[in-house]
Amino acid sequence: MIRSLLYVPGNTPRFLEKAASRGADAIIIDLEDAVPEAAKTAARDDLAQSVPQVGQGGAEVFVRVNMTGRLLDDAEAACRAGASGLYLPKVSGSAILEQLAAHLAPIEAETSRAPMHFVPLIEDAEGLFEARAIAKGPRVLGLSSGAEDLATSMGAKPLPEVLRLPKLMIHYAAKAAGVLSFGLFRSTVDFTDTGAIREAAKEARDHGFDGASCIHPSVVPVLNEAFAPTEAEMIWARKVLAAASEETAAGRGAFMLEGVFVDAPIVTRAERLVARFARQT
Repeated sequence: MIRSLLYVPGNTPRFLEKAASRGADAIIIDLEDAVPEAAKTAARDDLAQSVPQVGQGGAEVFVRVNMTGRLLDDAEAACRAGASGLYLPKVSGSAILEQLAAHLAPIEAETSRAPMHFVPLIEDAEGLFEARAIAKGPRVLGLSSGAEDLATSMGAKPLPEVLRLPKLMIHYAAKAAGVLSFGLFRSTVDFTDTGAIREAAKEARDHGFDGASCIHPSVVPVLNEAFAPTEAEMIWARKVLAAASEETAAGRGAFMLEGVFVDAPIVTRAERLVARFARQT
């Protein structure tokens, strides 16, 4: 269960040192936008230390690589450092996923490690219309989007009403492929309004998003709470499953529970909610 993913600049030791204590389910070491060109090689070289450092609290560790001539070297360094996966910016098609998987396979075999996961970031209109193919690509754990880049590519403002449709398109592509979906209907840049972020996270969860990324540690507990089942939801889910077991034994597929009609889709949602809680704990 990945509710929160915290970006940390790969060239800032004081942030890397504290990342493991922030409570995020996953840490994304950023080699891309947060790192100036002159510091990118050093940040990559430091992954051998920074990956285990930020993961010492049990968080999944991803590395956001550069979608430039640095890509393959960034990916190899992240692989050898033990990162769980790669955050891949500016993905506009599935071919790059095939290329990366082929590049990493012999390195993974050499180091006897599990295959790395990919989380493609869809950040332009071309990628938006290729989202279904991207979601079905090799090693894809989930899809996300870059709100600022996506808006910029369309000559738009990164407002919630502007981002809603493209983010839903990406979300639906992820769900159709059976992979995770990360994001909010807003940009991550404005991290000071935690109330608005909380409401956005609850709305995203209502739509079926699994979690979201953030650039400031103050947002982590907000995401963790919003994307986790509430106590009331868990009580209801357990009641549904208990009643469903009894009704099924009696040969009935649909039934009333506390004045609410319950049939197969509702039982399935209850099962998934309980499973989600089990993964959380």
